[in-house]
Amino acid sequence: MNQRVLSGIQPTGDSMQLGNYLGAVKNWVAMQDGYDAYYCVVDLHAITLDPPEPEALRQRTRIVAAQLLAAGLDPDRCALFVQSHVPEHPQLSWVLECLTGFGEASRMTQFKDKSARSGADRQSVGLFTYPILQAADILLYQAHQVPIGEDQRQHLELTRNLAQRFNAKYGQTFVIPDAYIPTAAAKVLDLQDPTAKMSKSRPDNGTVYLSDDPAAITRKIKRAVTDTENEIRYDPEAKPGLSNLIGILASLTGAEPAAVAKEFDGQGYGGLKAAVADAVVAFAEPFTERTRELLDDPAELDRILARGADKARSVASATVAAAYRNVGFLAPVVG
Repeated sequence: MNQRVLSGIQPTGDSMQLGNYLGAVKNWVAMQDGYDAYYCVVDLHAITLDPPEPEALRQRTRIVAAQLLAAGLDPDRCALFVQSHVPEHPQLSWVLECLTGFGEASRMTQFKDKSARSGADRQSVGLFTYPILQAADILLYQAHQVPIGEDQRQHLELTRNLAQRFNAKYGQTFVIPDAYIPTAAAKVLDLQDPTAKMSKSRPDNGTVYLSDDPAAITRKIKRAVTDTENEIRYDPEAKPGLSNLIGILASLTGAEPAAVAKEFDGQGYGGLKAAVADAVVAFAEPFTERTRELLDDPAELDRILARGADKARSVASATVAAAYRNVGFLAPVVG
């Protein structure tokens, strides 16, 4: 049997951005064939900070699910589901919270950083405990591998610690997950500030959204910050802006960054930017059309998500039943 992989994405905006796709989702698509893959729209996490209006959250959840399907996730090859459709997530999270030390939770990066900026009293309990819910997300599915970026290593280490702690106290219950960091994963940088990752939280002129129209995509890429030289070479340290564009084109075409740089040697930055824009538009246009088709058929989208939730619950319910039994909770009498 293939190893199991679990990953999730928050419905925090009205569109996936290019960095989400190239840095994570493109690899999720590839992993469907070699792994027993579970992918989750983590709507419970989306209310941790500045909860959106209810209708906005529902719409964003539908959008990100549709975009994941448009990007290549296949319901016949993976389980795609919405986190809140599987009630075992918070059920397991409570047990794990009771095994987590206060100091341990307070050292998690996001809570620590937010507290340092605006005070712990202004943060929600949800922000404090969300890494534990994230641990539950992973352990529920007995995941062997978790695709993460380097910035998520701390959270995965907490997950591993909690699994080991539970197993030591209550007996073997959880698989201890390992990080899966694909060597081919692209780290896409902000087009206007190539010292920072491309992000929805940054200004729009440095972020390419896959729902942007072709003119907007082209404009953003052609205005991307590079440097005052005119030499095309892949050198992320010395030429981060230019190397970011080379990396984007390489990831979209399946080429090596060095090969892309060699191809455009002597052509100037304008020619490279035009090629990057064309490649992004060539991906984004059919992606947007497929997303629109899925959103225009909500019954079919709901059917896909319900099917994914059924598959997810078949695993999650067994895990929670085993964890509850091992903790010593009295099993309910059925009938």
